[in-house]
Amino acid sequence: MAANHTTAVAITQNPFRLAVMSDLEALDALEQQSFDSDRLSRRSLRHWIKAHHGILLLSEDDGGLLGYGLVWLHKGTRLARLYSLAVAQRARGQGVGAALLSQLEKLTAARGRIFMRLEVAKSNASAIGLYERQGYRVFGEYSDYYEDHSDALRMQKRIRVAHAEGGVSADIQCIPWYQQTTEFTCGPASLMMAMASQIDSGVTDDAIGFAATAAEVQPSQELELDIWREATTIFMTSGHGGCHPLGLALSARRRGFDAEVYLNTERPLFIESVRNEDKKQVIALVHQQFLDRAKQHGVNVVYEDVSQSVLSDWLAAGFAVMVLISTYRLDGKKAPHWVCLTHIDEHCLYVHDPDLTQGQQLPLDCQHLPIAREDFDKMSAFGSERLRTAIAIRRSPVDKEC
Repeated sequence: MAANHTTAVAITQNPFRLAVMSDLEALDALEQQSFDSDRLSRRSLRHWIKAHHGILLLSEDDGGLLGYGLVWLHKGTRLARLYSLAVAQRARGQGVGAALLSQLEKLTAARGRIFMRLEVAKSNASAIGLYERQGYRVFGEYSDYYEDHSDALRMQKRIRVAHAEGGVSADIQCIPWYQQTTEFTCGPASLMMAMASQIDSGVTDDAIGFAATAAEVQPSQELELDIWREATTIFMTSGHGGCHPLGLALSARRRGFDAEVYLNTERPLFIESVRNEDKKQVIALVHQQFLDRAKQHGVNVVYEDVSQSVLSDWLAAGFAVMVLISTYRLDGKKAPHWVCLTHIDEHCLYVHDPDLTQGQQLPLDCQHLPIAREDFDKMSAFGSERLRTAIAIRRSPVDKEC
């Protein structure tokens, strides 16, 4: 839903409160009056009134509802999204929209979020003006975004200053986002994003090799499943196995990329995720096969904790980077999950998350997700053994087979 309706310029003092279920009728009426398309349904409004991961704030006077603003709080990240903002016709031009937005920013920042994002119709000059006056800046554009096929601008503002160590920054990488098509292929999806970013950036010294590799790493479900078969640990927890960092690195080598892997243990990975001894033996055997092949095909393995400094150095050197995280802070399931790193600044690490299964997320909500440095440090240690691992790949000057 776009946050694209208001013409307010003068801030007024209006009482605010969180919505309750008895506000549903008034909210639905305001929604119908405010938007010709992309409306929130009564069911959605009911959901957001009760949702713990949202803030539905009302402004009202003695005459009733003046406006509302809805913010979606992304679990496990420091990102919030202004999901919708509506002002009653009788209240427009009185500063209600600006006042609602300011109050929402305060409440959102108090919930630990650092960034607020929103989408606004490219043709809505008054709303764009409001957001710019509030400190929002354009960082993207989407064609055919709304139901009426109009385009949208994407805007962002830092609403809270995080206190974190370090002052590292790097240019954000232009990494295409890809959605994993199965529950167990986050690793292949992240690797495809990483490889595609290297091809798109033209990092190559060999024109013939570039052409061959560009076709080979075009993200697709076929390639996604091919990589999974090459990199899987066979077993993990319940169901299908995940992807071993060395297996993913070898998949990258097959397609003409140099690869480096950081591991903070020399023991077989993920072996504690299964109880059956036969499965443990298989996982251990697969681990050893990956080790042998990594040595044979020139995958550099460093047995150290991967620090945020190392991740930053990789990005600065032009590598595409994948990191294994635990999903506990995202969905409470404590599953290993691969993401693609896109940027680091003094406050946050930013990732492309290939998983689009949480709540009502849209693809754009999984791109360049900001995670505070201290939060990322906790998320990037998986399981009781606190496994930390990451992969860096970079286009080789000449394709090499493995």
